Amino acid sequence: MITDNIPAEILANYEVYEWRHGSTILRHEFSSEYNDVIEMLSQFKLLKSQIIEKGGRKSNISGSLDQFLYQRGWTEKEFKTQILVDDVAYNTPTHKVDCYKNRIALDIEWNNKTEFFDRDLNNFRLLHERNAISVGIIITRASELQELFNALGKGSSYGASTTHMNKLVPRIDGGSGGGAPIIIFGIKKGLYYNDDSTADEPLEKVVPVSSTSMI
Repeated sequence: MITDNIPAEILANYEVYEWRHGSTILRHEFSSEYNDVIEMLSQFKLLKSQIIEKGGRKSNISGSLDQFLYQRGWTEKEFKTQILVDDVAYNTPTHKVDCYKNRIALDIEWNNKTEFFDRDLNNFRLLHERNAISVGIIITRASELQELFNALGKGSSYGASTTHMNKLVPRIDGGSGGGAPIIIFGIKKGLYYNDDSTADEPLEKVVPVSSTSMI
């Protein structure tokens, strides 16, 4: 169960969902990688300055997460896979994984098109079927963050058709990840900090003022 494997602090600040006992496998069979992920999630803060920055190839939010893991020996990974039919090899290309270490694959989808979820889940399915990974992890945003984006005047930059939990969970339940054990973490508004202050002042946690939901 998730509550047996994920610390209460993480459960309070992230929406957590699993498939095929992903959290049990990660914690008990890959304890080093489990600790890396938990430490990364524990130290993460969702800063106002990162939300309101102009878009680019990769957001500072995604960058701060994967850099934490890169410093601990995780790497971006592309797998070369083939299938053999009557002694003829056929390439079966897969997509790069944002962070990989010791059979654990982790992708970060902060604000991409929802098709990126389909790509990630299919990638996890293929890599698990070929015995290349044991667990797939996706970090995205909880759908409740839309009310925060609206309050900051950035609602249109984070639309309902972009990557968030309400778009991901039904895909997993529908079998898009196949038999691959999966864990997903959705960043919740409790991790938001207003860093729009002087250097001598502490970060200020704020509560969003609006309450628009996402579907």
